[in-house]
Amino acid sequence: MTTTTTKTRNRPVRRRTIVVAALAIYLGVAALFVAVLPATLAPAGGGALFGARVAVVELEGPIVDVDELVRDLRAHRDNPLVKAVVIRINSPGGVVGPTQELHAAIMRLREAGKPVVASLGAVAASGGYYVAVAADKIYANPGTLTGSIGVIIRLANLDALMKKVGVDYVVVKAGQYKDMGSFARAMTPEERRVLQTLLDDVHAQFVGAVAAGRKLDRAQVLGFADGRIVSGAQAKALNMVDALGGLEEALDGAASLAGLPKPPQVIGPRRHLSIMDLLRNQLDLPGWTRLPPGLSVFKTPLYLMD
Repeated sequence: MTTTTTKTRNRPVRRRTIVVAALAIYLGVAALFVAVLPATLAPAGGGALFGARVAVVELEGPIVDVDELVRDLRAHRDNPLVKAVVIRINSPGGVVGPTQELHAAIMRLREAGKPVVASLGAVAASGGYYVAVAADKIYANPGTLTGSIGVIIRLANLDALMKKVGVDYVVVKAGQYKDMGSFARAMTPEERRVLQTLLDDVHAQFVGAVAAGRKLDRAQVLGFADGRIVSGAQAKALNMVDALGGLEEALDGAASLAGLPKPPQVIGPRRHLSIMDLLRNQLDLPGWTRLPPGLSVFKTPLYLMD
């Protein structure tokens, strides 16, 4: 009887403990939200919470998956408070399709009447520069590495090694070129011609985008569209960029295009945190997320990349 009574008395105590613990967790999350929200919404330069401003988006690393960045650009396009956008680029390039998708998203933003300024950081080469030419204006630091207007495809040939170790690689196919680029055999001259035609077509698209974005003659673009890397200062001399300067100058330039006072109120870039980011930061494994794109995803990836 005593034991039963004790258990009965302990039940309300346990319930109160659970309720208190849940309430503490809820208050803790609420406090964190209240602490982070002002920093997220408030303009980077201080000032009023509401009013016209310039938004910043960041393109960091190899261009492989641009879905989140495209969504950010669409959100800024639909936000009446955002009058201009600065895209900060630190990228060696990437896969062709996503690069062109991001280029198109910037063009849609401009068509909606919102100026876009590209700010080139340490590296904005190949696909990174392809994205930049969609902007109204491009700023680069004098030592920024940019250019590299070209397309590349990398294929391994392990035929001799496989024969040496006694591996027989069997392919059954329907379609003459279905296994084109196979690592198990040498490429035929006809296959090389097909791939070269493909790369020439994509390179011509790249040259066309640069000519249109920079308002240059196609022949003038072909003069430096040979895959070479140039500095920001060299790019300025070639009319590949508009001005030399960093992010601050790009923000002021965006404000001028949008008719805003300088320095403008700024909406900072969204931070897209992933599990791989957490692992990289906690385990100090930066190389995990800096591998060339497409190694395990694409059979024959086309790169706009150094």
